[in-house]
Amino acid sequence: MGRAARRSLLICAISLLLTFHNAFSFYLPGVAPEDFQKGDPLSVKVNKLTSTKTQLPYSFYSVPFCRPENIVDSRENLGEVLRGDRIENSPYSFKMREPEMCHVVCRLVLDNKTAKEFKEKIEDEYRVNMILDNLPLVVPVRRLEQEAPPAYQQGVYIGVKGQYAGSKDEKHFIHNHLTFTVKYHKDLQTDSARIVGFEVMPFSVKHEYDGKWSENTRLTTCDPHAKRTVSNSNSPQEVETNQEIIFTYDVEFQESDVKWASRWDAYLLMADDQIHWFSIVNSLMIVLFLSGMVAMIMLRTLYRDISKYNELETQEEAQEETGWKLVHADVFRPPSNTDLLCVYVGTGVQFFGMMVVTMMFAVLGFLSPSNRGGLMTAMLLLWVFMGLFAGYSASRLYKLFKGTEWKRIALRTAFLFPATVFAIFFVLNALIWGQKSSGAVPFGTMFALVFLWFGISVPLVFVGSYVGFRKPAIEDPVKTNKIPRQIPEQAWYMNPIFSVLIGGILPFGAVFIELFFILTSIWLNQFYYLFGFLFIVFVILIVTCAEITVVLCYFQLCSEDYLWWWRSYLTSGSSALYLFLYATFYFFTKLDITKPVSGILYFGYMLIASYAFFVLTGTIGFYACFWFTRLIYSSVKID
Repeated sequence: MGRAARRSLLICAISLLLTFHNAFSFYLPGVAPEDFQKGDPLSVKVNKLTSTKTQLPYSFYSVPFCRPENIVDSRENLGEVLRGDRIENSPYSFKMREPEMCHVVCRLVLDNKTAKEFKEKIEDEYRVNMILDNLPLVVPVRRLEQEAPPAYQQGVYIGVKGQYAGSKDEKHFIHNHLTFTVKYHKDLQTDSARIVGFEVMPFSVKHEYDGKWSENTRLTTCDPHAKRTVSNSNSPQEVETNQEIIFTYDVEFQESDVKWASRWDAYLLMADDQIHWFSIVNSLMIVLFLSGMVAMIMLRTLYRDISKYNELETQEEAQEETGWKLVHADVFRPPSNTDLLCVYVGTGVQFFGMMVVTMMFAVLGFLSPSNRGGLMTAMLLLWVFMGLFAGYSASRLYKLFKGTEWKRIALRTAFLFPATVFAIFFVLNALIWGQKSSGAVPFGTMFALVFLWFGISVPLVFVGSYVGFRKPAIEDPVKTNKIPRQIPEQAWYMNPIFSVLIGGILPFGAVFIELFFILTSIWLNQFYYLFGFLFIVFVILIVTCAEITVVLCYFQLCSEDYLWWWRSYLTSGSSALYLFLYATFYFFTKLDITKPVSGILYFGYMLIASYAFFVLTGTIGFYACFWFTRLIYSSVKID
């Protein structure tokens, strides 16, 4: 075959590959781009009503808003259902690049019940959430700096409380007129366009008209023929019994230079990002510096100790042994409650695997905010499948402690932590259900969660336990005496409670700044997207938990206290206590929750989060100390 023929064949092959690449482009479900021609219908969907004051979501049509002829529920994934999302169709419909002015949606006359419902939702500062082409509806809010781009408030308030001029009585006013702005990016070649923004400006206006109301009635306060638009100078629409409310909207289309792939960038600038980035970098630098200092001290101290002990052995000096070498015959003595320790270590491995894989997917962009509910769905599924590693780790440690009943350990590993969390979750869900909130998990979803637990997680835990128990037992580097050594009286700073509480400060310090933004995204209804930084913080957390546990374990062994098994777990695990205390501080300083049920929900969910954090950090500290003790006692010569 000649060179020209080979070149032609290569060009054909590359062209064919490019054709297949274009034909089979991969997009995540729900986030693939959609092209719209001029005049194409655009369907606006409504989502749950949310409030940062109550933390209880409600479905859009739980309040007497305008309704379409048939309400159609969208199919939500597991994560969306658990978040309380209820996505449905709406009476708001546009046509691509065809502006509308003063489109009447419906007319309502309030009775006592409907007026009370609107007032309650306005009082609790509920927001209406809508979706267009997978983009959430936002209200642009100007920053203090004039040149800075606007921030965006997710959702639009149902209404506001205010006073008439010269009156001291507070009234409730409803936002019954919405001015939508749909931003699009146009393709000059095909004349198609993609939606890159969905904004709104709300108004409260008491609409007026001549004569009796009919479908063809023209409003005098908002007339497209007279080019009369709604403004803030209009009289507001009050919410009272027997009041007539006419819901209207405008829609305008703006061409934008923002491309479809970058359309979420503006949505993610929800706060002062410079402070965010500076705080995280500053925290990471401090933690890295402390970790480096700890590592350097430990390496130098251990090197000197091991060299000294080995030198004494070779010189056959009769000096009495001191420090951590004295407890070599007791350091691997099984602790009390070995079964419980094995269960918690296995659960921690399950959490660790779930967190690592979840953050890897998030960093790669698979769990971005555009994929609603994807993060929670991924975490649940990964937790279930990581049960295999939970059972393996628990049974391996159990066999080290000379245990024989691996099925009992597997059963406890499969049920202890999930059952505790499920019990708390069930109580909280009953409270939400009692408030008739859409955040209550339906029976079908609850059944799905139980199936994931019993049908997949539990069998995988047993499989992992069986495989782990079949493995040869881990051998200790030194022998353990039958009679335990007496532990000498300890200094006050080596008191178990004191050292455990001190050990949790540094791991908490590694994450508390990032924790602020995570809590803000969860409880103040904002987006969280800095998964790259979160992954770095997670790595720093692992290093910090490991190092602080090793340091305190070394000091403990030097003071001839060999009961390190549980203390190594609790040392780094105590950071969960500081996390819960910080969550309490955040509740009283940043949130405006007044209802008892909402407070119970907050502390209930933060208790679950702190419990999970305890299991995760405790396991990291335990394995670091386990590796450390085996390393140092296998590095010295023991008679």
